[in-house]
This record gives sequence, C-alpha cells and structure tokens, in this order.
Amino acid sequence: MANTVSRREILARAAGVLALPGAALPQADSARRRGGLDFPLVDYHVHLDEAVTLDQALELSRERGVKFGIVEHAGTKENKYRGLLSNDEELKRYLARLAGKPVYTGIQAEGLDWMTCFSRQLVVQLDYVLTDALTFPEKDGRRVELWRPAVEIPDPQDFMERYVEFHVQVMAREPIDILANPTFLPARIEKDYDALWTPGRMQRIIQAAAKYGVAIEINSRYRLPRLPFLKMARRAGVKFSFGSNIHGLEVGNLDYGVEMAGELGLTAKDIFTPAAPGRKPIERRRFA
Repeated sequence: MANTVSRREILARAAGVLALPGAALPQADSARRRGGLDFPLVDYHVHLDEAVTLDQALELSRERGVKFGIVEHAGTKENKYRGLLSNDEELKRYLARLAGKPVYTGIQAEGLDWMTCFSRQLVVQLDYVLTDALTFPEKDGRRVELWRPAVEIPDPQDFMERYVEFHVQVMAREPIDILANPTFLPARIEKDYDALWTPGRMQRIIQAAAKYGVAIEINSRYRLPRLPFLKMARRAGVKFSFGSNIHGLEVGNLDYGVEMAGELGLTAKDIFTPAAPGRKPIERRRFA
C-alpha cells in the first residue's frame, strides 16, 4: 500500500498470474459441475483496474458462469492505493457505479481504523466487507506490508504469535463478513508454513471466525488455506467463500476452491452468502 505499485501488482507478479490477452481459462461452471457442487460459484475477491475494467469483468462473469463480487480498497489515506475509498462521497460514487449491475458490491477494508472514514448508513448498503491481516502493525507502530517480498522476519515464532493475535483483533473489532488471504505468510518464511502454522495457532483463528460469524476465504491465488486448516474450520461450523484475488484476465479462476470443496464435501449450507438487511455485521454486532 505504500505507492502506486500496489499490493495488487506486486502479488500478481510474484504469483505469475497476469494473463496474456486471449488466454484461456477453464469454465468455472464446468468446474462446479465436475466437482459435483450443489451451489453456484461466486468470486468475492475481484478487483477492477487497468487489466480488467467493469465491462470486461461483467463479460468474464457471464462467460465463466461465476458471479463476481467487486471490492475496492477502503480506509484512511495512510493506505496508498489508486482508487482508495476514504470518505462517504467516494463510497457513494462507488456504490452508484455498481448499482444495477449483476455483481455483489463490497470493499476490502484496510486497517483497524477504516470505519472512521464512513458513516454506518453507507456501510450497510454494501453487500459485504472483506479484509485480511496483511497490513500488520509492528511493535513500533509501523504498518508493515507483509506481501512485499523484502519484508524481514527476524524472529518467526514471535511474529507468528503477534500475527495470530492480530487476526483475532481484526475479526473482533471490525464489522467484516470475510477474512481474505487466510494463513498467508511473508516470502522469507513461507517455506516453513507447515511448521509455523501449528494446530494451536490455526485453532485460535478458527475459533474467532466462528465466534464472530466471519467466513473464511478459500483463496485460489495462493492456494490457501491448506487442507488441515480447512478441515478444522469445517468442524467448527465456519462458512467459506471463494476468492480468486487474481489480477488480469484470469480473474474468476476458482479451481482451488472447487478442489477443496470436493475434498471437504462442502454443500450450500457451508457457503457464505451476503447477509440480509438487518443482519449485516455492522447491524447485528456491537462495536465500541
């Protein structure tokens, strides 16, 4: 979030998923049928940018049989995103732009302080709020952008304890629907994923998701969370959403989500759908 070369572009380059014009993508509806799923596919983690405009996204959604949930980054100006929503007027324009379109309308909330930017009356007009724990508060108060390849983690065990606790804070303190990019690790410690994500650490995040009614995103870009986490989450009764978080013409690729849904035997009752009016997190939960 530090400049116009944003999380979107950095992560896309790192994952090597920026598709060439005309690149083929397996039809997600076919993937759903192959997986024997009894629910329609929705990609709740779609960003619009120069690579995929709104018109292109609508066409891709129709072609692939996947409904899209469009999210724009939202929060204080400390978060340096092009298109960042940081006040009611900007959020109103965003809602108006998507009004009447066959998409769900959401935001990707940035920082624990994003609600200071918007009135409650506008937030309830969103279909959902998605966020993650990738903008991480360090001990000295700095916001560390964990997706950046150069991030140093001098003490991985200390980092993991604080990182898990931050996940819990995010779900406890914010009126969110979906926890995105779950169990993501910075590049320098990614190789130790299985050792660092102990059952106890996974369970703390899952318990918070269950307590606060937050859905866990099955993320196709990073192929996360891995199956042990997902099995624990299903046993806890947590609901799941699908998110590609892919920037470029492969947006809407939910193959990993379909694969995990088959492994877990997910059915419609396990899948997140936007809450009805009066039941959104900002309406049903109490916040200081």
